[in-house]
Amino acid sequence: MAAKVILFATPVFFLLILAEWLWGLKTGRNTYRLNDAINSLSLGILSQITALFGRVLRIGLYVATYRLIEPATGATGDSALVRFWTSPAGWVLALVFYDFCYYWLHRLGHECAVLWAAHVVHHQSQDYNLSTALRQTSTGFLLGWIFYLPMALAGVPPQVFAVVALIDLLYQFWVHTRHIGKLGWFDRVFCSPSNHRVHHAINPQYLDRNYGGILVIWDRLFGSFAEENEPCIYGTRAPLNSWDPVWANLEVYVHLARSSWRTRRWQDKLALWFKPPGWLPDDLRAAQGSAATASPDPARLQPYDPPMTRRQMIAALLLFTVALGGATVFLDWAARAPFGQAALACLMLSLLLWAVGHLMQRRLPA
Repeated sequence: MAAKVILFATPVFFLLILAEWLWGLKTGRNTYRLNDAINSLSLGILSQITALFGRVLRIGLYVATYRLIEPATGATGDSALVRFWTSPAGWVLALVFYDFCYYWLHRLGHECAVLWAAHVVHHQSQDYNLSTALRQTSTGFLLGWIFYLPMALAGVPPQVFAVVALIDLLYQFWVHTRHIGKLGWFDRVFCSPSNHRVHHAINPQYLDRNYGGILVIWDRLFGSFAEENEPCIYGTRAPLNSWDPVWANLEVYVHLARSSWRTRRWQDKLALWFKPPGWLPDDLRAAQGSAATASPDPARLQPYDPPMTRRQMIAALLLFTVALGGATVFLDWAARAPFGQAALACLMLSLLLWAVGHLMQRRLPA
């Protein structure tokens, strides 16, 4: 169901992105670069075409847990518990419950290296606009499902879980804009453009703040809230400096694997994956010297923007359009296709998106 909704919502997303771009041109506050926007959209496409395989793990394990505890919770058939969760009040509570679970997944996605390895994709853009909202991970399904098991244990039916998860995801699209200012009381309760700009910023006072998906009250309750009071600088402290969407998904995993291989103690090999991002054991810290503790000045980081010729721009746009069309067909077809054929088609689309990124980096002839 989620894939179908995303498929139908995609034209709306693109129209809103176009409207934001035109508004930025009209007002003299354009927030788009072609290469960055294509890269964000490529990562969005990649996340959707790989989600077909990840959904088996995420939804499958949720359903398995729900079925396992059905006798204990009484969440069977038309039971009172099922009737509650499917009532209007139950739907609202399930959405709040989901957003609470999302808050902790999101927060630990910034505080635990292996979770950051998946979530970093969403933060790599040094721009901030509606295309950034579609910049999603392709590996979040590996561990993200764990944080929603409390909902299964509470007897929230899988169909209710799937719908509120989709609502929470779709809500977050509109907050990725720099054209909407502060909204008064709304900012104090809900995730808003102002609050979420802070979340994407790497200014020291903004770092790792405002994790709420729909509600920002979780941040106020658990001490992770920061108000926007100076211009935001976007991206990550260690810039990706690449338009390759495959490498964007693998970058931090590769770094963690290399560091884990190089460190001597077995405890540190494991700790590297679960400590905060950037943590290093003593031997690696000593080997890197001052570079291990250096904290870059966000204001001095230059946007990654390798020059493109007009020919390259046209070629990248054409290749991206082909990938977008292919992904649209894939999402409509893959769920009923044989696994092997779907996997091959996914691989081919991934290679096409890889080629788009490398073309924009001037590493392929055009």
